[in-house]
Parts: sequence; C-alpha cells; structure tokens
Amino acid sequence: MVSKKKKKYSSGEGAQFMTRKAALKKLQLSLKDFRRICILKGIYPREPRNRKRAQKGAGGIKTLYHTKDIKFLLHEPIIWKLRDLKVYQQKIRKARATREFGRMRKYLRDYPSINIDHIVKERYPTFVDALRDLDDCLTLCFLFSTFPSLKKVPRDQSLLCRRLSVEFMHAVIAAKALRKVFISIKGYYYQAEFEGQTITWIVPHHFSFQPQSKDEVDFKIMSTFVEFYTMMLGFINFKLFHSLNLVYPPQLTAGFTPETDKDLVDEHAYVAERIAALNISVAKLLV
Repeated sequence: MVSKKKKKYSSGEGAQFMTRKAALKKLQLSLKDFRRICILKGIYPREPRNRKRAQKGAGGIKTLYHTKDIKFLLHEPIIWKLRDLKVYQQKIRKARATREFGRMRKYLRDYPSINIDHIVKERYPTFVDALRDLDDCLTLCFLFSTFPSLKKVPRDQSLLCRRLSVEFMHAVIAAKALRKVFISIKGYYYQAEFEGQTITWIVPHHFSFQPQSKDEVDFKIMSTFVEFYTMMLGFINFKLFHSLNLVYPPQLTAGFTPETDKDLVDEHAYVAERIAALNISVAKLLV
C-alpha cells in the first residue's frame, strides 16, 4: 500500500509561520485594524530560524507571525467590534457627503465603543503580573500626559494620562514606595517598589512641544499602545488605592477648605488641580 505523499511546507517551519498578507486574508481585517488588534493582544512578529522555509520558498524578507497566534485572534470578540466600527465610519462618510447632518450626528452619537478590560485580565491574570510589566506603561503615560491636542491622538487621551499618572504618584507617596530618583538629559528616572516588584519609569522634562513629522513618529501606533496602557493603569491604581485604604478616585480631605471664601467658578477643576499638586493628602476610606 502506497502512503499518501505529504504536501510541501505542510509541517515544520513552513506550517508554523504565516505572512502578514495571509494573516490579513484569514482575519478579513485591514492593515490598520490588524495592527491595532495585535498591539492590544500583545502579538508581535517572529523571527524564524530558516526564513526561506518559513516563507514557503519565497524570497525576500517578509513579516511573519506564528500561525497559532493568528488562530488565537480568530476567537477575539473585538474583531467583530472593529468590523462594526468600519460600517459606522462608512455611514458617517456617506451622510457627510450627502449633507445629511442630522443622520450624521445620530451615527456619531451611537458610535460603538470598544471595551478592552477582558484583554487586560487575560494578559495579566494576577496583580503582580501587571506590576512586573508596568515600566513601559508608566513611561508612555507620563509622556502622553505632556502632549497638547494632536490630530492623531484622541482628544481626551492626554487628559486621561495626566489624571492616571497623578493618581499613581499619590499611591507612591501614600505607600512610601519611592526608592530612587535620578535626573538625566532624557528626564527624571523614578524607581518604586510595590508587592516586592521594582518599577522604574521616566518622566520627561517639560519643554515646549515640537511637532514631529509622520515619518519620524507614528502617533497612531503610540496612541493604540496608550489605549491599552490607560486601561491597565486604571485597574492598577484602583487596586493600589484600596490596598492603601484610600478613596478612589482621589478626593480632598474633609477638613480642607479653599483659602478664599468666594464661590469657585469650576470646583471640579479646582479640586483636580489641588490633587495634581501632590502636596496634600487625599481622603481615606472610613473604617
């Protein structure tokens, strides 16, 4: 009895890797959405031992991914949300082109949002796992907190980064977790310790913002990283504040009163600025 001939590249490195073009075809996503889902899920290109065999005999250098990673993405519910976003974007463009502004406002009001909290829990099952990977998260959030409004960055992202970074600094102060500080030309290096994990991050110097060309800095890619990191840092701040018996979101202590007796124009902005000053204690939970 003659055995069935095995098809070439059906096993080994030829089957373990997949090109980016093949991955886009399998997932039925655009390149922009594919990059976004890969960043959120923590999937990156891989380097094979034998590139020609991994590329199924094709020449040149192509971006390769593990086949099991792409199959893992097939079961991600966010992919369906990305497809819904594309449909809404087409409807908004059509309504704008036909000058149906009432319908366009309705589509903008009903625009679906993506919830990625399950991805944070999936990538970091425990609190200690999240603390181990907090270095890059803090560095990028502190960097974005200094940015003005940019075209490629969502409007509220810089404000959210500023709020989360201030909350984390209050947790460091309350826990007395700061271990080292160093100043260099890159910025201020901080090192803190939580749950036995050493966390090091950089806070940039405050200079006037100098716009960069899209060839030098891809703000769209960085903004996608920040989208995940802000969700992650929000969970970490919540856990730290409750472990330190502090109210979250942070509030001023009951005994604190403004220096002037006049009514405040914007009390919420005043409280936020006082908390961001880092020179007063925040309220604690009642025991």
